[in-house]
Amino acid sequence: MRLRFITIWAALALLAGAVGTSAQSANSKPSLSIAALKKQAASGDAKAQFELGMDYQNGLDVPLNYPQAAIWLRKAAEQRNAEAQNGLGDLYYMGWGVPQDYAQAAIWYRKAAEQGNAEAQFNLGLLYDNGLGVPLDYSQAAAWNSRAAEQGNAAAQFTLGVLYDKGHGVEQDFAHAAIWYRKAAEQGNESAQQNLGVLYLNGEGVPQDFAQAAIWFRKAAEQGLPEAQTNLGVMYEEGRGVPHDSVLAAIWYRKAAEQGYAEAQADLGFAYGKGHGVPQDYAEEYFWLDLGLSGQLPERADAEKVRNAAASLLTPAILSRVQERARKWFEDHPAKVP
Repeated sequence: MRLRFITIWAALALLAGAVGTSAQSANSKPSLSIAALKKQAASGDAKAQFELGMDYQNGLDVPLNYPQAAIWLRKAAEQRNAEAQNGLGDLYYMGWGVPQDYAQAAIWYRKAAEQGNAEAQFNLGLLYDNGLGVPLDYSQAAAWNSRAAEQGNAAAQFTLGVLYDKGHGVEQDFAHAAIWYRKAAEQGNESAQQNLGVLYLNGEGVPQDFAQAAIWFRKAAEQGLPEAQTNLGVMYEEGRGVPHDSVLAAIWYRKAAEQGYAEAQADLGFAYGKGHGVPQDYAEEYFWLDLGLSGQLPERADAEKVRNAAASLLTPAILSRVQERARKWFEDHPAKVP
């Protein structure tokens, strides 16, 4: 069975996606009017400065303005407000309102992390894991993610699981990987759910259990994670942990394929060629295989061979229409930068 494992880069995406979440929580409760907040911030109140900075970052009650966000977050950060230090680190990481500067991001994350801020501990750990603004150092990555994970930070729990899974900065230990994946998975972290499913599938750190693998793949798949959708499709295709069902396999492949996931596109193409779960259709087989071949495929040689065979079964007019359809698809779905 082909496995799709979520790497530490998923956690890096979590950091980009998490920027501003503290602002949402800070502003989800009743607060001062913007005029009163500005007055309090101008008087030197660090909490008000932080909240005003986050308002500017998120465009809440004021126009979105990253430079102003940076000004107010810096004022609060210099008063040792840990949330503001973390927030200023986010701005440097993203290059919002300030030049993108991973070294500066690391400096501000560290200030907050040393005060016990779990988000900053996770963020600093992630920089060490990827060598951004600091030397690549898996031991430091593990140490900072461990601190955040112990405080219940799901992204850090997932990342710590990956570090144990791969033996980066800690001794490889699948049982510990499973423990941390489970903690994050139970908080709804889809990447952890996916990787916990892989451990159950392989029997690494947990007893081999295809039914449990399918359960965790499904949880992640229902959140839209294409790797998990593809894995769940394979489980249905092979009848592992779930009843054999080619129709459901094709449904899950399609969900991932439509997100641009190359392996699912190839799997869906193979299904059309064989008529497994979908009507046999060589034009659809060519289309989906052609899309999949634009990405990284472990079965690339087979996919190319099958796609070319499908092309030989199509009339020149049909082949031209399918190729134009594929061209249009790529135009409408530009490649994502990892």
